Amino acid sequence: MMKAFKFRLYPTTTQAVQLNQHIGSCRFVYNWALDQKIKAYEQTGKSISRFDLNKLIPTLKVSNEWLGEVNSQSLQGMTKQVESSFTRFFREKNGFPKFKSKKNPVQSFPVPQHYFVNFENNTVKLPKIGEIKAVLHRKFEGELKTATVSRSCKGNYYINILVENGRELPAKQSFSESTTVGIDVGIKDFAVLSTGEKIENPKYLKNSLQRLKVLQKRVSRKQKGSKNRAKAKQRLAILHDKITNQRSDFQNKLSFRLVSENQAVALETLNVKGMVKNHHLAQAISDSAWSSFVTKLEYKT
Repeated sequence: MMKAFKFRLYPTTTQAVQLNQHIGSCRFVYNWALDQKIKAYEQTGKSISRFDLNKLIPTLKVSNEWLGEVNSQSLQGMTKQVESSFTRFFREKNGFPKFKSKKNPVQSFPVPQHYFVNFENNTVKLPKIGEIKAVLHRKFEGELKTATVSRSCKGNYYINILVENGRELPAKQSFSESTTVGIDVGIKDFAVLSTGEKIENPKYLKNSLQRLKVLQKRVSRKQKGSKNRAKAKQRLAILHDKITNQRSDFQNKLSFRLVSENQAVALETLNVKGMVKNHHLAQAISDSAWSSFVTKLEYKT
């Protein structure tokens, strides 16, 4: 059974520069690979595979020598991401792959293998970077699979590690109407259960809207390209991150309680993408984040 763990990293100044270099190089290779696939299809009518793209990376390093300072497997991992995004596009018909922008405050790069976790020293060793201090608050046992290093909008670094613990998925148990809870999500009340219980909607975005408007106004009034504008954008990003964390914490606690108290969970299928087209309700629906709540319920069950 696969299980994921997320830990906070505390790199030194030199290591932070190396992490940012990996992020920028992987983004460059992703955009290059996406451009190659688009051009190949326009010229030949056929798609170029990620294996063919990986063979072209050494040639790309000749004209861009700084790519040689980055873990080669991380670069190859980006061609895999490009291929996966095209597969999802053709399978689900939802969103053509887009180029990655360095303006995005949240960035990441993959580490497919050859990294090590040391629980005794609280360090994570990454190829080309070395041992980085980490807060390993949860121990795990099993085979290390892929890992992803990410940088948040606040400039914090995290590592997500996928582990194969060797356990089998639990057998599905029988359930009845009495052990099943029905959930009706909404805006006024976040959820109404079939037991009659109503769960209040915390509305974290609405409660922080006035402060958001102030910070957004400060960003718009700063001169573009100035350090003060960068500082204002950082303060705005921190508030957005706080709202996201509040919402995630609320949904994790609620989904855990529902899964622990019931044998089965039933929800209606909602066309959220179509519902947010209603401009009178779009902000309230986005604030509720029903899709992420359903995702948390699915993996917990």
